[in-house]
Amino acid sequence: MIQSKIYRIGQNLRYVNIVAGLSTSQTRFHTNLATQVNTESTFQKKWQEAQPFKDIPNESVFRFIRNFLPGGDYHNLNYVHTLYKFHEKYGKICLMPSLFGRSPILLTFNPTDFETVFRNEGIWPQRPGFAALSHHREKHRPNFYQGADGLVSTNGQKWGKFRSTVNPVLMQPKNAKYYIHKMCKINLEFVERIKKIRDPQTLEVPANFEDEINRWALESVAVVALDKQLGLISNKRDDPAARRFLKIITELFTLAAELEFQPPVWKIISTTKFKRTMQLLDEVQGITLNYVENALDSLEEDRKNGVVRMEHEKSVLEKLLRIDKKIAMVMAMDMLLAGVDTTTTIFTGIMLCLAKNPEKQQKLREELFRLMPEKDTPFTEDIRKELNYMRCCIKEALRLYPLGPGNTRTVQNDVVLSGYQVPMGTQVFMMAASVLKDEANFSRASEFIPERWIRQKKQDSTECPASMKTTNPFIYLPFGFGPRVCIGKRVAELELELGVARIIRNFKVEFNHSTENVFKPLIFNVPNIPLQFKFIDV
Repeated sequence: MIQSKIYRIGQNLRYVNIVAGLSTSQTRFHTNLATQVNTESTFQKKWQEAQPFKDIPNESVFRFIRNFLPGGDYHNLNYVHTLYKFHEKYGKICLMPSLFGRSPILLTFNPTDFETVFRNEGIWPQRPGFAALSHHREKHRPNFYQGADGLVSTNGQKWGKFRSTVNPVLMQPKNAKYYIHKMCKINLEFVERIKKIRDPQTLEVPANFEDEINRWALESVAVVALDKQLGLISNKRDDPAARRFLKIITELFTLAAELEFQPPVWKIISTTKFKRTMQLLDEVQGITLNYVENALDSLEEDRKNGVVRMEHEKSVLEKLLRIDKKIAMVMAMDMLLAGVDTTTTIFTGIMLCLAKNPEKQQKLREELFRLMPEKDTPFTEDIRKELNYMRCCIKEALRLYPLGPGNTRTVQNDVVLSGYQVPMGTQVFMMAASVLKDEANFSRASEFIPERWIRQKKQDSTECPASMKTTNPFIYLPFGFGPRVCIGKRVAELELELGVARIIRNFKVEFNHSTENVFKPLIFNVPNIPLQFKFIDV
């Protein structure tokens, strides 16, 4: 029998084995237990020394509501500007009050806090938000979803079950390469569309080029989710369902952002904006479900005709059908819902960075010349592996133009943030966007310098000194962190790498207009100016 004692040495706890000859597994168990005891002791000391939760800078419920009314500090501000105004008034950590049943929200602009929160998120990270979508699926249309409510608005065991089902299909790096050939065809079609719509004299595309990017993004995600080309770039531009979908998606995200971040009156009274949001979600569900059902019909027809596809030729929908039909359908629908405006925003940010930094664009093009001798050189997995500078450009663009202001979590343990006690169950909004452009974290933070992301040997700092890289890995998390990392990360990276590569290999891109207020914040950032890029043939 293994015996042990715990000896206190100074302020630390050390676990000491007193019987020799323990097995490796036994020794590891006791070592881990000792570490746990020591860590718990250290935390308790830190907790006792921290200031109480009630002392976190905040404002009263009355003042908070009053500030949203005419003359108030937050009147007519979008939700991001509201958060920054709150930060300006109350500091790097502050507490927005509880309203209409919504828990208080802790804002932190301290990267050290980000790590603490993520290290305490548990196996089922609790991400608050998307309450309107959750209501739609759990209360408004429960008969359709039947508990398979997707990943965006769910938490706990329900989220864990869904995520564990779809992870092997969407998060395996090797699976992404299977879609390269199909995406390559879409990108070639996109290039031809640009040539067709640009002005013959100025070579600028029309002001509504955002619509063209949306169509490219929807085509790209549909070929992965459904193994179907919808034809929206050229052949079926007037498809009424697609046109309606692309039209209402921005309105939906606008309303959802207002319901999410303004005082949640809709939870008590069914407001006009809430009713409209439910109506739009019904429409989105109908349109995306129709695409899914058409894909299911095609699969059934193939089955009857004896068509057998190799595993790498199957869509996400077909792969998941073998496991759970409802999960397969909801995942495909969510890919169409969440994979358009997000991709458009990131792609726009990359194009603007390259257009405004022609020397970096040329350096990327030289990489592409080496890997793709011809403009229409077929894309392969081997080529993709060599796109080192491409990946640096994408990472740097996401630093300068992040998709949203930060990440949210409900902490699963008591934690100490910025010297304050924060009890388990508190909602924490980690405002990463501002620290991404802070000189304290990135040297020459306002500049587009892809070289800061190049992996180098320690002795090689010729291209970019180590001082230009942040030392805190929790500052830059464009796709999230841990178990709740974006499920579409692999697909999005593939779309962006292939799309940007084909564009830069074919065109010199310029943007000769102001980029002030280039994005507006909804649930995430979306383009806010005419995207009149100039595409000059290479």
